[in-house]
Amino acid sequence: MKNKNVLSATTLGLLLLGSVSSLQATELVYTPKNPAFGGSPLNGSYLLGNAQAQNDFDDPNAKSSSSMSAIQRFTSQLQSSLLSQVLTNARNGKAGSVTTDDFIVNILNDETGQLVIHITDRVTGEISEIAVNGLAGSAY
Repeated sequence: MKNKNVLSATTLGLLLLGSVSSLQATELVYTPKNPAFGGSPLNGSYLLGNAQAQNDFDDPNAKSSSSMSAIQRFTSQLQSSLLSQVLTNARNGKAGSVTTDDFIVNILNDETGQLVIHITDRVTGEISEIAVNGLAGSAY
């Protein structure tokens, strides 16, 4: 009986020794995922999308374009169109101005070729002046 135990223990020991010798250790290498820390730039949009999906904070001061009503969008587009027309008139040597709820814009094109734009903030009364020299003829 003792020989059987020794034989089975020896066989078991040889099997364990054989299986241990087939195990190999390799070097562990850290590979970053975030592109800010050396990871692949292709991961950027994926990580940003995950971060934004988890973000439940809403900035109370942020203005959302979807919160604008139809009349507000129309007013904004109309103001842009009128400013564009005034700038076109100034290019042709004609003065012009646009007044809105927020600001007053006066545009002058003098005979020396200088384009002068006065912008007045109606809320604060602050006045900004932009002067462009060297305008030749009717082109900017």
